[in-house]
Amino acid sequence: MTITEVVSFELIVKRSRFLAFLHPVTTKEQATQLLEHYRQQYWDAVHHCYAWRLGDNGMQFRMSDDGEPSGSAGKPILFALQRTRLTNVMAVVVRYFGGVKLGVGPLARAYADAVNGAIEIGALVPVIAQDHLLVHCMYDDVSKIIPLLDEVGATYQTAYSDAVSFDVLVPTVRVEYLKDQVVARTNARAGYSKVSTE
Repeated sequence: MTITEVVSFELIVKRSRFLAFLHPVTTKEQATQLLEHYRQQYWDAVHHCYAWRLGDNGMQFRMSDDGEPSGSAGKPILFALQRTRLTNVMAVVVRYFGGVKLGVGPLARAYADAVNGAIEIGALVPVIAQDHLLVHCMYDDVSKIIPLLDEVGATYQTAYSDAVSFDVLVPTVRVEYLKDQVVARTNARAGYSKVSTE
């Protein structure tokens, strides 16, 4: 599962404010930029703890306690993402200290509860495996290719030069059908190539 929109949730525990944010991300670089964004936006907060998971099964991940007692923030945040099998997502919890020390157990619970609160109000969607293709055709065949891309549920960007090329992300289960139809519907005037993910 993943999310497609930013979700936020606020939790107050013994006067400490926990602001949880869930963001869709697909790269480590995006996650790093987001963390920096929150550190700047909430510069006066005491802690900016986070965890993120990437990939089809969330096999890439990272977490940080950001100065909280070891294991009291990053792990609970990560476990909340794992429990709901969320991937391609970053959770950031910004904490404003309220003057009362919570102790490691209650602190870990607060971080987990903040993220779980955001997860509960977020719209979770299945992660769909996709392939990346380039489809190219002559101008005369654009009217055949665009309906085909829409039919297979692809997302695409179009570039126009001497011919027309489409930078396409298509659900993996529809790739073979797309390839066959690109050739069939244009009498082999159009073609495609797979974009390497390495």
